[in-house]
Amino acid sequence: MTRPILIRNAKLIDPAKNKVEDGAILFDDTILDVGNVSGAPDGAEIIDADGMHVAPGLIDMRVVIGEPGAEHKETFKSAGRAAASGGVTTMVMMPNTTPIIDDQSLIDYVLRRGPDRSGGVRVLPAAALTKHLDGELMTEIGLMAEAGAVLFTNGDKPIVDSRVLRRALSYATTFGALIAHRPEDPYLAEGGVMHEGELAARLGLPGIPAAAEAIMAERDLMLAELTGGKLLLDMLSSAQTLPTLQRAKARGVSAFASVNVHHLVLNEQDVDGYRTFAKLSPPLRSEDDRVALVQAVSDGLIDVIVSGHDPQQAEDKRLPFEEAAFGAVGLETLLAGALTLHHKGDAPLNTLIRAMTLKPAELLRQPTGRLTKGAPADVILIDLGAPFKLDSDTLKSKSNNSPFDKKLLQGAVKRTFIAGKTVYAQ
Repeated sequence: MTRPILIRNAKLIDPAKNKVEDGAILFDDTILDVGNVSGAPDGAEIIDADGMHVAPGLIDMRVVIGEPGAEHKETFKSAGRAAASGGVTTMVMMPNTTPIIDDQSLIDYVLRRGPDRSGGVRVLPAAALTKHLDGELMTEIGLMAEAGAVLFTNGDKPIVDSRVLRRALSYATTFGALIAHRPEDPYLAEGGVMHEGELAARLGLPGIPAAAEAIMAERDLMLAELTGGKLLLDMLSSAQTLPTLQRAKARGVSAFASVNVHHLVLNEQDVDGYRTFAKLSPPLRSEDDRVALVQAVSDGLIDVIVSGHDPQQAEDKRLPFEEAAFGAVGLETLLAGALTLHHKGDAPLNTLIRAMTLKPAELLRQPTGRLTKGAPADVILIDLGAPFKLDSDTLKSKSNNSPFDKKLLQGAVKRTFIAGKTVYAQ
């Protein structure tokens, strides 16, 4: 049995509420009491938070783990270590492994092996939407949903054939399955390595226009409306896309959206000087785009903030910009990056935490992501004011390709609990 823990003198961030409250929380493997807790049972560990914040553990809906097939980039163990130190208690693992997670036996593999090797961090499998992620033949959505897949996605390979995506969205409604799709026209994006604009022209680099996202998002939302499917527009980057999403939601389309935390904090200027660690897919866009995305999160138009964790080895990043790999690690900086918006007054604290806890939990139909009696005790203790300069060489991931390297961040996880057990303590 898990030893009870009482955290007192805390500021409680319950994403189901619209405020931060002073109080305490008592839990073992589940939350026993929260708010005005009268006392703790004999033998309980008592932690004086001294005014620090308590929140639900973060749920990161977009994590690339190299195991199986690319263990040199990331393993369950290293990803779990990175996640716990960043306050992430649940990772949704993307299907682009070797072999690709496109049948139920591989779902079983992730569910068995992931939690066993991740140091207790929950690992939920996202299944491939099409066989081999080739965008042509739909996978067995029903069987994989039954096996435990929490969503279906083609990862960074958008489905060009509208008939395929229509069939997938329609079939997924039978199981209430969530389809996550990256809206990007691959023909408009082909060959591009950064946002298309003045900076790309000055650097002499081929660009990816914002229209590549907006055009595909319009199609995807129309297909969701046509089929009644549940669609998540995955990792939006452009202001052009937001009015389309807003209109679809207003019409009652079952549409949701996520954004990579890097796109909320950084912009295309972070690529200047050919900084390959800031080469992302979708690319960092203009400051106007960044500001619009932050406002969309603040307004609730964008539902979820993800890390977009995509580990790449140094030799794949330290190349000429056009040749360098896309991607950045993010598990350890998801929270601190998002808190940047709170410290600047750009977005409410509760809204930011909700986008990384309760909203993902609701979309994935998980009981976590909340500070309520009976919920699993996935809890984090945060020192919101703790400043630190990120040193990518100290990251716990097997890869260190962070665009936040050498940047000053604020907000440190002091302790991470999963089902009431400590999985990280600073």
